[in-house]
Amino acid sequence: MTQLPDQNPDPYHMDKARVRASFDRAAVSYDAAAVLQAEVRARMFSRLDLIKIAPEAILDAGCGTGHASTELVRRYADSAIISLDLAPGMLKRAQVQQGFATKVKAMLGLGRKRRQQFVCGDIEHLPLADASLGMMWSNLAVQWCNNLDLAFQEAYRVLQPEGLLIFSTFGPDTLKELRTASAQDDRVHVSRFIDMHDIGDALVRAGFTAPVLDVERFVLTYDEVLDVMRDLKSIGAHNAAAGRSRGLQGRGFLRQLADNYEQFRQGKQEDGGKLPATFEVVYAHAWKPQPKPYFEDGAVPMTFQPRKLA
Repeated sequence: MTQLPDQNPDPYHMDKARVRASFDRAAVSYDAAAVLQAEVRARMFSRLDLIKIAPEAILDAGCGTGHASTELVRRYADSAIISLDLAPGMLKRAQVQQGFATKVKAMLGLGRKRRQQFVCGDIEHLPLADASLGMMWSNLAVQWCNNLDLAFQEAYRVLQPEGLLIFSTFGPDTLKELRTASAQDDRVHVSRFIDMHDIGDALVRAGFTAPVLDVERFVLTYDEVLDVMRDLKSIGAHNAAAGRSRGLQGRGFLRQLADNYEQFRQGKQEDGGKLPATFEVVYAHAWKPQPKPYFEDGAVPMTFQPRKLA
């Protein structure tokens, strides 16, 4: 008798096939709606300005339509850039954009042929060799992982000693208004996001050293709650949790959602009052350390310097 696989009991477990399909469909509309993603990307690069590093190979993990990859190519002229995404549609857009940027530079007589690869893959199961990267970059993609420890273990595996992991992700206050307004039943309507301190602990568990984390909060404003949902749909941020409703949400649910969301409106609607949508962004970077030397019996060598007599 054929045994059916166990269903994951975690209602927040991500359906990766749905995630991939959602971002595939959103590839064309993504750039026009991804205002926050562009702002966070710019702030990540401003943080990277303070770090002096010359990696031979860089991974843009969860590259989306490729804007960060294009900037990484510009900044690190001698580095191989690997653009990785779960959704083939996003990778195709990234290839088009990078091809256009390269063509413009060639017409202007700028730059030279770059080493760039486009790979369809999952951050939790990177199709890359051990110790093959000097830097792994990821902008607002880690939140789609089911197992943060596994994702960081993979990052640790593919990074070289003294390699840099730098990423951003969403914290638990993200979409708190939508979470509250949609709490009408026992279904999951908004993904679960991980606290900054738990992210730091996971980095240390994976073996990373000197982790640096900080948080910013952004508030986007909308006229109607449906505008919030349209923006999320345009960037591919569909509900992919295992505990989501499997059928279409009826008019009654949407009407109740809109009514519940009104408690957050800033000012009266007739006076131009807006509905807020909060996004908590966690920025982090950490380093893969040099391996510690060991003897065959597992002992760690120690060095003592002779003390000078006065």
